[in-house]
Amino acid sequence: QVQLVESGGGLVQAGGSLRLSCAASGRTFSSYTMGWFRQAPGKEREFVAAINYSGGRIYYADFVKGRFTISRDNAKNTVYLQMNSLKPEDTAVYYCAQDKRLYYSGTYYSGSNLYDDWGQGTQVTVSS
Repeated sequence: QVQLVESGGGLVQAGGSLRLSCAASGRTFSSYTMGWFRQAPGKEREFVAAINYSGGRIYYADFVKGRFTISRDNAKNTVYLQMNSLKPEDTAVYYCAQDKRLYYSGTYYSGSNLYDDWGQGTQVTVSS
């Protein structure tokens, strides 16, 4: 049973920064891609960023490129999302998720159906 626990969300002013963390347990963390998704009120869950098992492949949604950075520490079983230059439209619940594909190094990471384990989410609120 995989357990993913997010932390680091909160309230921040526009232009500010937050660093989200997701601690994983229950499956060999270093063998799987990790992703971040978000869901704003009244909207569908959307892909934010993903990093493959080795950290050699990283993908971002266009709306966060240049502002967010995903990273992972396989020794700590943790994935991070550094969020800079935050905007009010970044307000959402942010979820981390673990991909179901073992040792994947392909080019498709954004589909939520690829991830079979999800955290409970952490709220990020950006005030204008």
